[in-house]
Amino acid sequence: MTLFLLRMRPAVAASALLLAAVVAIAIIGPALAPYNPYEIQHLKVNQPSSPQHWLGTDEFGRDLLSRLLIGIRPTVMVAMGATVIAAAFGTFLGIVGAYGPRLVSFGIMRSVDILLAFPPILLALLAVGFWQSGVVSLMAVIGVVYTPHFARIAQSSTLQVMQQEYVQAERSMGASPLRIVFRAILPNILSPLMVQATLTIAAAILLESGLSFLGLGIVPPEPSWGQMIGTARSYLSINPMYLVWPALCLAMTVLAINIIGDYLRDLLDPRLRQ
Repeated sequence: MTLFLLRMRPAVAASALLLAAVVAIAIIGPALAPYNPYEIQHLKVNQPSSPQHWLGTDEFGRDLLSRLLIGIRPTVMVAMGATVIAAAFGTFLGIVGAYGPRLVSFGIMRSVDILLAFPPILLALLAVGFWQSGVVSLMAVIGVVYTPHFARIAQSSTLQVMQQEYVQAERSMGASPLRIVFRAILPNILSPLMVQATLTIAAAILLESGLSFLGLGIVPPEPSWGQMIGTARSYLSINPMYLVWPALCLAMTVLAINIIGDYLRDLLDPRLRQ
């Protein structure tokens, strides 16, 4: 593992280590938290960094470091779950849109184009307004919002693969459509879908944070980075670091994911490998 990281570009290696740390903290965060992230202490409201509270406290005297460590989990869960949902349904729709009957393909792709015409945040706001807030709801909503992105990539990639000789050979030998899809098409369109998945994780983290910032995401008192940023803006003049720490964590995580996505794109595309 160490040798593999040394062969990477420094920025990519640092991003990989940061993401590994984020995932590890999302799994074992409660064990690392020095204090109970839900414990209210009225005598320690909005305190700056100190030996007792390394990153300070919030408006209820709760330890910021503990809430940051706990707040990683819902953000990562929503981003990963939404990406899996979007990738599964989007890939299915894209393949059907390229390989299915013409009328079905037309209906699917025009529906995808309509959804792509709206900003993701607008679609998410419309959907979240009718659903109960929570991790599962955010997974479903954000997954549906980013499904068209995977569908468009899968459809265009499938159209290119279908022109290749090995697909024509499968057809000439009388292979079933399912065999052609799973043996000839799907393995050869995974590269762009993997790159899109990394970008979608970053976009889903930002979208979840935006919804939580507006009070439509993770339900308090469970913390999330976006929710903490939304609350901290009211105390910016009193405790500016309350806003800086979650914003910095969010920015560094999204930046690391985007760097990994660019690296995967260069690695999986032979035209960009040099």
